[in-house]
Amino acid sequence: MVRKGSYFLGLTILVVLVSSGFNSIETKEVRGFYLTENEVVSYHVPSEDENEIEDETVVIGNAVPYVGRTFAGFKQAIAFKESRGILNMVNSYGYMGKYQFGKTALRCVGVYDFQEFLRNADWQEKAFKALLSINKWELRKEIKKYNGKVINGVKITESGILAAAHLGGAGSVKKYLRSNGRNGFKDGFGTSLKSYLKKFGGYDVSHVPANRNAKVKLN
Repeated sequence: MVRKGSYFLGLTILVVLVSSGFNSIETKEVRGFYLTENEVVSYHVPSEDENEIEDETVVIGNAVPYVGRTFAGFKQAIAFKESRGILNMVNSYGYMGKYQFGKTALRCVGVYDFQEFLRNADWQEKAFKALLSINKWELRKEIKKYNGKVINGVKITESGILAAAHLGGAGSVKKYLRSNGRNGFKDGFGTSLKSYLKKFGGYDVSHVPANRNAKVKLN
């Protein structure tokens, strides 16, 4: 009787631990993910071995429309990859926010109060759009020349180029494209330009203006 009782007690404790573990994982997945008004969470990010996977949609509340390869989808995909969408994330290299900006990039778009930046969702959205505009201007010739071509097995697209510039800077993207993929770049975590060119290719970023002087308008 003692052995049988101990068995069922142990089984009960195991079930409770497993259940509580799953609950904590679910909470961690959505905590801190900021959405602007009328946005939904929908992203398409291939796995680390760069194999394609199906589009995933996280539904919050009632049924939501699918944003797919729109600009909203592009922003959400970048945010999910960079920080899982966590607004106040600061990584071990000092990159910060939902889109993981370095301090140099933030100063470039007119943001100097880094603590406020981490709290301010509006600043982060504006900073992302401003940096896209600057990179689009810097890479305007490369976008025109390489869009649609295949390098290292990856079809080059405008959105892929802008995403790669967000990872490694416009200069690194120029070197990669002009060397036909021989001059690569990887960040401190080993993420390559090639992976971003592939993961974020095919989104509609056509309406993003090319502006070398784009700045965040702070309210």
